[in-house]
Amino acid sequence: MAVNFDHIPSMTGFFAPTRFEADVFDCEVSGRIPAEIDGAFYRVGADWFYPPKHPADDALPMNGDGYVGMFRIKNGSCDFKGRFVRTPRYVADRKARGQLFGRYRNRDTDDASVRSLPGTVSNTQTYVHAGKLYALKDDGLPAILDPNTLETRGYETFGGKFTGTSFGAHPKTDPVTGDMICISTQVGGLLSPTVSIYTVDAKGRVKHEMRVDAPYVSMVHDIALSQKHIVIPIYGLTSNMARMQAGKSMWEYNSTLPSYVGVLRRDGDGKDIKWYRGAAGKNFCNHTYNAETIGDTLVMEAPVSDTNLFPWFPNADGTPFNGPGSRTLTRRWTFDLNADADAGWKEEVLFPNAPGALGRIDDRYTSIPYRYGFLNYTDAGRPYDEARGGNLRGRVSNCLARFDMKAGKMDSYFVGDTHSLAEPVFIPRSKAAAEGDGYLVAVVNNFAEMRSELVIVDTQHMADGEVARVKLPFRLSSQVHGWWAPAHSLPLTEPV
Repeated sequence: MAVNFDHIPSMTGFFAPTRFEADVFDCEVSGRIPAEIDGAFYRVGADWFYPPKHPADDALPMNGDGYVGMFRIKNGSCDFKGRFVRTPRYVADRKARGQLFGRYRNRDTDDASVRSLPGTVSNTQTYVHAGKLYALKDDGLPAILDPNTLETRGYETFGGKFTGTSFGAHPKTDPVTGDMICISTQVGGLLSPTVSIYTVDAKGRVKHEMRVDAPYVSMVHDIALSQKHIVIPIYGLTSNMARMQAGKSMWEYNSTLPSYVGVLRRDGDGKDIKWYRGAAGKNFCNHTYNAETIGDTLVMEAPVSDTNLFPWFPNADGTPFNGPGSRTLTRRWTFDLNADADAGWKEEVLFPNAPGALGRIDDRYTSIPYRYGFLNYTDAGRPYDEARGGNLRGRVSNCLARFDMKAGKMDSYFVGDTHSLAEPVFIPRSKAAAEGDGYLVAVVNNFAEMRSELVIVDTQHMADGEVARVKLPFRLSSQVHGWWAPAHSLPLTEPV
């Protein structure tokens, strides 16, 4: 049967599947790429190669095939390469010339011929550790990619010592020790609330594992790290066996469930974990900036919404998606490590006029005292040309921010009135540069010209506009997250 996406309204215009791989040598550039930038920006997202089997998954980007793009930058030039991640799912679909996999993370809805295969699409985050490049997703092991060709080289088990079947989308690497802290969820079986926490050293060897039981199964997507503690947010995106047996996708939002934040010591066995209890139906903390332990207090900043963040996962009570309630703001949570867990935590909204869910930091400061955060956000006061922009499917991220978390100030960059921005990633100006001194890179949807671009913005001069814009001759599939790999962190070859 021929491939056809015509019946899927959400996969049209700029957001239609691209379904191709690409190499662009010496990309077109407006402005000047700073000569000191040497490395690769990797970004990953979902691109459906074959249409979904079930109409209800039409608008579920988390279920599309992983597609990695690499912008290799050196000597003021940029080359681009794009490849699908060759997951067992992708390979099986290509062989069958059709979609064999069913509802999101419900393996009983897959074709019987593929139920024994890993079902992950490896489409959420790219990450570098111990000289290896990974493509990550919460429901599978890290896919190992060649950092130059993007060839898929199998899956990482860290010498067989990582025994979980899943790997979190947002591990954290401590710049002091070089240790990577990562998690595996549902380790006790389907819908198990048990989470394993691993410490992997700078050479890629597992050195420590802890197991904790969360109050209920939830989409544990991100964690935060301080020098002494690990922070695990739990919120009402949950599931149950009745839902799975009914043939539905895994997650729904249950607003009657309390939110929780687990705090435990990094050097312990997990038995000291304290689950701080928050309000029901609140505190949807899908991503974090950073955390710091100060005496008997732990402080964490994170983008947080007050209700369900994802319109493609239904509310358990049948109510429609609450767009205004999903507005995500940067908040500071303060935990008294000596207080009773039912006392919860203190909350402060830091930047009420900059809503956005994809916060990043200067990764050299993960787990240690820091000052700056970065975000793609929606400035409602900026113009947007709806007629030229086309089908945007919701709010437009039209600005980048550099937040000064200590002073409560922000600097901003506006991308233009026919464009939208993906998550920014920070590049230090040099190895010795001060925190937050460098460049932000972010992929741009240029709706007016139906193509994708990469902007490079100097963090010291945000309002002046980008210093360079790399222009691709086509549009890319939607991005989830990205990672900057300086040339010294990977065996990168010269750009070709």
